[in-house]
Amino acid sequence: MDATARREALERLDVLVGEWVVEAGLPGVDVPAGRSVFEWALDGSFLVQRNEVPVPEAPDSMAIIAVDPETGAYTQHYFDSRGVVRVYAMTFADGVWELLREEADFSPLSFRQRFTGRVSADGDTIRGGWELAKDGAAAWEKDFELTYRRKHSGGTDETR
Repeated sequence: MDATARREALERLDVLVGEWVVEAGLPGVDVPAGRSVFEWALDGSFLVQRNEVPVPEAPDSMAIIAVDPETGAYTQHYFDSRGVVRVYAMTFADGVWELLREEADFSPLSFRQRFTGRVSADGDTIRGGWELAKDGAAAWEKDFELTYRRKHSGGTDETR
């Protein structure tokens, strides 16, 4: 993968950059909205996501999204306030954002996880959800819904 292709892969993620209000749909639980901020780091080489959730049972987290220089594939490196560290394979194409974890990494794999989110045509909403499968052969089950709504701020430049 040459530098131009890598830059194009990173530029596809520009739609995520900025501040978002995050609403989680947890069954039987009233969860106040959280906050997610995506910003470029290290001269635009990585996209950093920081999440704050105003519920003690839900962890705050940080993720770093990278592009593999050989293949162009995305990887999300996830860290949270519980001390959990995970690595997700990620795709982002045609308005669909997917995260997938099916192998043990820095944390044991007691269940598989995947997130699928769809970016609205105007780029201001991402509707999605997390699913889990309790073992390698189990079917995917809905874990919870997640909606990102872009928080607009007056006149700030949210691009690299």
